[in-house]
Amino acid sequence: MTKNIAHRGFSCLYPENTMLAFEKALGAGCDGIEFDVHLTNDGQLVIIHDETVDRTTNGTGTVGEMSLEQLHALDAGKGERIPTLDEYFDLVAKTDIVSNVELKNSIYRYPGIEGLVVGKIRERRLCERVIVSSFNHFSVLECKRLAPEIPCGFLTDGWLIDVGAYTKSYGIECVHPEYHSLTDEAIAEIHTSGVAINAYTVNDPQDMRRLVEANIAGVITNDPLLLSKVMSQ
Repeated sequence: MTKNIAHRGFSCLYPENTMLAFEKALGAGCDGIEFDVHLTNDGQLVIIHDETVDRTTNGTGTVGEMSLEQLHALDAGKGERIPTLDEYFDLVAKTDIVSNVELKNSIYRYPGIEGLVVGKIRERRLCERVIVSSFNHFSVLECKRLAPEIPCGFLTDGWLIDVGAYTKSYGIECVHPEYHSLTDEAIAEIHTSGVAINAYTVNDPQDMRRLVEANIAGVITNDPLLLSKVMSQ
């Protein structure tokens, strides 16, 4: 059964990557939540997509150069704050939600972020309900080295050849491609390799239906309520 994964929470209606968006995604019946993690200058794991706060808050500045106190002073929309990874895990601790933790360390490197994230996941005993992914495949491999028991995913944004074989060759369980690249042939190659597919960011009902019928592992969408309706059909 394909999982309904809310992209940055219920982000088409609520401020992305906020506790409000996560709570509303749960209420919409999602099976999983995807979100993005950065590291503050005082060593705190926070959930925000961009490397700067400019687009999603009322502030300006680079996330990695700010403290948690500075970030918490900002409005991330509708009075919401930038949440910490701990706050998110508190929310989902007693659910069966799958959490797709994307490490945002492709533009700015956060030394040690892999160990910090793995430590939080183990501390919360969530290893079986988490996927750690990144466009930085070296970072994904570091997570796998630190915690072989935690499922990981290679994020991709191009039309790659034999991506299933590539992913499997590094012992990674999942590939997270931009959905336009998922031709029938690409899906078949990845499935033949024994690799799970979690496709992003799918918001059109026709595209949702095609991918669900192809039996991919997860569809990552800004509108989990719409995807729930498509899947129920």
